[in-house]
Amino acid sequence: IEKLGTVVCVAGGFAVAVIKPIAQAMKEKGNKVISILGARTKDLLFWEDKLRQASDELIITTDDGSYGRKGLVTEPLKELLENGNKIDRVIAIGPTVMMKFCAKTTEPFGVKTIVSLNPIMVDGTGMCGCCRVVVGGVTRFACVDGPDFDGHQVDWDLLFARQCTYLDEEKLSFEQWQRQGGTH
Repeated sequence: IEKLGTVVCVAGGFAVAVIKPIAQAMKEKGNKVISILGARTKDLLFWEDKLRQASDELIITTDDGSYGRKGLVTEPLKELLENGNKIDRVIAIGPTVMMKFCAKTTEPFGVKTIVSLNPIMVDGTGMCGCCRVVVGGVTRFACVDGPDFDGHQVDWDLLFARQCTYLDEEKLSFEQWQRQGGTH
């Protein structure tokens, strides 16, 4: 955490719990913090008050328009960049597809964008290879080399393909959990 200037913290869904302490630390270092919080619907938003306290400005989006702006987090991010605001860093945490498109949005503007990749991690040492990602053409392991990486360097297509590796097993596990009376 360092003083950079203006930092945009983008959180999708539950990632607000991860981005909030980052936004707070960035603000405490003297950065101007603009946070963008997105969710599918108002009912899935939480910690708005906490993120608002950790930010100088908070923009909220919902996919269905039930609260805040209707749309995706990339829309206000692009507006901030296009309106001549000097953005020194973007930190995006949330669903993989959201992080990919945040990085794609900032890339033409040359704004360094940090994403937090959280693929399946089995052993936490890199030995299993489950969390293997390619960043800047080099194989990395999210559990030991990350999980934070330069979003402009991530091989997003390979990451998406790898995320499908265990879909059958995930489905079976979920079905078993449901049969055993699992609750949310």
